[in-house]
Amino acid sequence: MPQHVRGVIAPGRNEPVRIETVVVPDPGPGEAVVRVEACGVCHTDLHYKQGGINDDFPFLLGHEAAGTVEAVGEGVTDVAPGDYVILNWRAVCGQCRACRRGRPWYCFDTHNAKQKMTLLDGTELSPALGIGAFAEKTLVAAGQCTKVDRSVAPEIAGLLGCGVMAGIGAAINTGNVSRGDTVAVIGCGGVGDAAIVGSRLAGAAKIIAVDVDERKLAKAKEMGATDTVDSRATDPVEAIRALTGGFGADVVIEAVGRPETYQQAFYARDLAGTVVLVGVPTPEMRLELPLLDVFGRGGSLKSSWYGDCLPSRDFPMLIDLHRQGRIDLGAFVTETIALDDVEKAFARMHEGDVLRSVVVL
Repeated sequence: MPQHVRGVIAPGRNEPVRIETVVVPDPGPGEAVVRVEACGVCHTDLHYKQGGINDDFPFLLGHEAAGTVEAVGEGVTDVAPGDYVILNWRAVCGQCRACRRGRPWYCFDTHNAKQKMTLLDGTELSPALGIGAFAEKTLVAAGQCTKVDRSVAPEIAGLLGCGVMAGIGAAINTGNVSRGDTVAVIGCGGVGDAAIVGSRLAGAAKIIAVDVDERKLAKAKEMGATDTVDSRATDPVEAIRALTGGFGADVVIEAVGRPETYQQAFYARDLAGTVVLVGVPTPEMRLELPLLDVFGRGGSLKSSWYGDCLPSRDFPMLIDLHRQGRIDLGAFVTETIALDDVEKAFARMHEGDVLRSVVVL
């Protein structure tokens, strides 16, 4: 029978979040109910709260989560009750043209649970990125559950559900960073720092971190940046060129999602270099570049959806690398908080005080 749980709701554009009772239905065919153990506070949740994604309020926020499968619906075979899982927001269909061509990370028909979670009065909720994990339990498509080793704490494992995977994947999967490459990362929040970790893992020779916040630049050095650029004090394009023999970086990862920083990324890359946009822009933003420069500089301009990851492949791999000590996923966790503290966490995020606040249930 349907369960009543506590969850964090964004009731309207820029309104404070509030705790409400959420009705979670029994899982239908292809669905799973997951008991959430931890969920990171991601900037995308703030975008939802501010109306920067769409206006389908009220939202059930939270999407960067790990937990335990409690129940599954008819036809579910990949996960079972008791499985420890990371939730993902791109459950691949296996049937679209991208999946059939062996490129499931580009799946054009990713899916979520068909049933809706609701408030007590029957108001349907829009789960953030099809997950809605700022709640004690949530209903998802079973394909959104990726089983991983339980030895890694949920506040650490859950970060692969969005920001950390997006950044590492932007470097490894989208940017194809290789041994000896020079890499610049513009924007050193959680995603940018993850791109630094991914670049180091791939063997980059030089990793240049660019930000306007000295605290974030210091953290970027801890995460593996070899050089830092304070873009308040110096032109980042010229600084990146100076640090790369005058040429520009082989790969520039833009983790801000703004036209001005994208232009910096475009001009800070070497000829035939690669720009990766992993920062999420808002709908009204527009980019203007001379088309001759796009043609004349060559190379690749890419966007990175979720780090172009395949959860069934990448989540277990990164969990194993963490267990081996080759990457430190725990370094991304600044604080653990309760459900009631999500609004305060958004304020700390806005002030740049945290890399990741994580709700622990």
